[in-house]
Amino acid sequence: MYADCHIHMVLDGRDWRAAIRRHENGPDLDFIRSALEGYRAGGFSYLRDGGDRWGVGAAARAMAGEFGIVYRTPLAPLHKKGCYGGFIGRGFGSLEEFSALIRESKGAGADFIKIMISGLMDFSRPGVLTEPGLDPAEIRELIAAVHGLGLSVMVHGNGDAQVAAAAWAGAESVEHGAYLGMEALTAMRESGTVWVPTLSTIGNLRGRGRYPDGAVEQILAGAMENVRRFAAMGGLLAPGTDAGAWAVPHGGTQEYDLLAQAIGPGWEAALERGVAAIRERF
Repeated sequence: MYADCHIHMVLDGRDWRAAIRRHENGPDLDFIRSALEGYRAGGFSYLRDGGDRWGVGAAARAMAGEFGIVYRTPLAPLHKKGCYGGFIGRGFGSLEEFSALIRESKGAGADFIKIMISGLMDFSRPGVLTEPGLDPAEIRELIAAVHGLGLSVMVHGNGDAQVAAAAWAGAESVEHGAYLGMEALTAMRESGTVWVPTLSTIGNLRGRGRYPDGAVEQILAGAMENVRRFAAMGGLLAPGTDAGAWAVPHGGTQEYDLLAQAIGPGWEAALERGVAAIRERF
């Protein structure tokens, strides 16, 4: 059985604006049911959503049992106002506002909290992120606030300093993790943080014409090398496609293929360890 430890049921892999409009007046249950059926047919038994503010992940969680799927969601992801995440999540401007949001999320039934601490990769320019990440001290404060309420933390994070800060603060998982150095890799290994590198968001761009293939290949090669290095260090890795992102369909197993290439022999056991850790924590 497969696990996809990072999906976005609210999105469809084609046009994020149109996908969100589909659910603006309430979750499109037919769309959700079709996606869940696709996951079941593909052999998936565990899905972890990255969240949305329209209740789509929550609706999927309520339906997932019919399909034999364990489904976890943070409800809406949380982002600092003015920083990446406003298109899908809820914003905070201070630690007090953040604390209020996590209390509200917990009361509404969130399985965990997702925090956005960085921008995205610029797929046209290797090594470049779309915006600076949060200050490491702030990252530590945010994660401590979540843990103080007894919830686990999923971190959307790129960049060495931001990911290292999240890992040392005890984040249970880091999603994406572009452009990491040994500081972040060591922090994740020593802290037992599960890295969900979402290689599909890069690999699926090849040959699409949206970004220069040379840039995409360079970014993917660097990401796969970091995965190989982290696996060799004994770090925890789990498969997550970021399904719903552009060119990443729901129900695909491409992440397993990319991770197998990166990790090499023993990849099955490595991913089983990571998935077990995700299921235990989330």
